[in-house]
Amino acid sequence: MMRNGISNVLATPHTQAPSATSALTDFYREEFIKHQRYLQQNREYYSAKVIIEAEAALAHILTRLEQLCCKDDADAVVSRLLRQIDLVTRLSAQSDSRQAH
Repeated sequence: MMRNGISNVLATPHTQAPSATSALTDFYREEFIKHQRYLQQNREYYSAKVIIEAEAALAHILTRLEQLCCKDDADAVVSRLLRQIDLVTRLSAQSDSRQAH
């Protein structure tokens, strides 16, 4: 009985899970967009140079994100980029302090 249930699920094309690369890309895209929105909402707290450089870096990363996530070391590379962006925005520190209260 169990065998038939599994074969039915595998035979149904609509039940396929998204690829690991796609899920990783979607996850990181959301994270980078959070930083992008945060910068846009808090422009007055940053110098024009920092805004220009951060926005350029984010645009470049978002453009190449799918390619980056296809690499064997994708998680290490993309998470390092995310940490570098976070050094500018300090968004993770904001999130941590909100959770603590």
